[in-house]
Amino acid sequence: MICYGPRVYDGDVLAGNWRRPGKGKIPQVPAEADLVVEDADSGFCGAVVACDKEAVTLEDRFGRRRLFPLAPAAFLLDGRAVTLVRPAPAASSGPRRSASGSVAVEGLRARVARESRIYVEGVHDAALVERIWGHDLRVEGVVVEYLEGVDDLPAIVAEFEPGAGRRLGVLVDHLVPGSKESRIAARIASPHVLVAGHPYVDVWQAVKPAVLGIPAWPEVPRGVPWKEGVIAALGWRVEPAEAWRRILGAVSTYADLEPELLGRVEELIDFVTEVP
Repeated sequence: MICYGPRVYDGDVLAGNWRRPGKGKIPQVPAEADLVVEDADSGFCGAVVACDKEAVTLEDRFGRRRLFPLAPAAFLLDGRAVTLVRPAPAASSGPRRSASGSVAVEGLRARVARESRIYVEGVHDAALVERIWGHDLRVEGVVVEYLEGVDDLPAIVAEFEPGAGRRLGVLVDHLVPGSKESRIAARIASPHVLVAGHPYVDVWQAVKPAVLGIPAWPEVPRGVPWKEGVIAALGWRVEPAEAWRRILGAVSTYADLEPELLGRVEELIDFVTEVP
């Protein structure tokens, strides 16, 4: 029989109730702003700059930002595994602000929808507008609908039958001189319709790159579907629907969006709520 030398333990290995419930439980830590943690998988270390119910954004000392899901035991804090959770809302002595920056209306009750409407091109546009301006739109009683493109916009406007007290605002992607969208928009002549647009190929680009931890939105060659091209260039191994959930999850306030979109949406809301 082979004998080994005595092993040294820090204490009595049989001391205490080692089967007690909760032993080894990973602590939950609120992802407060400026908390410095390390992603356990990638080793990316940075301070918390944003957090929602699904993901947290970290910024390292070089200003690079990356988005990580709030998975159990996914982070290291001072070398120990922790689970980050969304922090509780901070109490404020001043008026609460909505995601758009406007003063939030407390105890809001549903208002009867106006006849006026805002149309956007697709479901992603509608989701982004809801994320930032949803509170404001419910206060004003404005419904947002999506069109699945603007190729048939003149016919859609005619079917809507705009008029005094029944205004229509339309948010269009890639509304730049010479584009197909600009030619379609030029065919709308009603004073009760406002077509406003941003310069981006897709509303994804209206989210600031830094919010997603990327330096810029990649250029996609002609002939390549834009969303699929972006996903490939960023190295995201996900379907467009999952990529969009990742993008939308990183957006929490108007400051996360480019001013070219902010200004146009505010303009449309003012137009459809203006008393004739």
